[in-house]
Amino acid sequence: MLRYRTGKTEDLDAVCSLVEAAKAYMRSQGIDQWDDLYPIREDFENDMEQNTLYVVLEEDTLAAVYAISEECEDAYLTCDWENEKPCVIHRLCVSPDYQNRGIGRLVLDRIEKQLFEKGYDSVRLDVFSENPYALRLYEKNGYCRRGHADWRKGRFFLMEKKLT
Repeated sequence: MLRYRTGKTEDLDAVCSLVEAAKAYMRSQGIDQWDDLYPIREDFENDMEQNTLYVVLEEDTLAAVYAISEECEDAYLTCDWENEKPCVIHRLCVSPDYQNRGIGRLVLDRIEKQLFEKGYDSVRLDVFSENPYALRLYEKNGYCRRGHADWRKGRFFLMEKKLT
């Protein structure tokens, strides 16, 4: 059974280890999405300071991490969004040890429920166009492409899902 809670300072090393393992795993799959510049420890420290970082535990083992906030990159402002009160998922990462077990879908379900209960009408995110696994996860779970942004690593699709 998965447990969700706000990330704490004592989680930081485990969060960074999980993300570094995910970076290595993505590179082994030919996905050049995350690197030494992003995401880094300071990103997660900032998330913790703002109380926007969440950890997902299976027993006492970190299985996934994510941040949610209303903050977004300027490219989000150029999209043709369909909903008025969104929240954005940042840095969603499932440990390579927990991938292909449906954890990503369960975490998305939890995030969506969490945001709906807080009064948001949609959830938004960006996904690397060359990450077929992430694209499939979001598209299978009802996220629609609303635009794109061309950033340092290439094209990212800006996606949205209406919460009900």
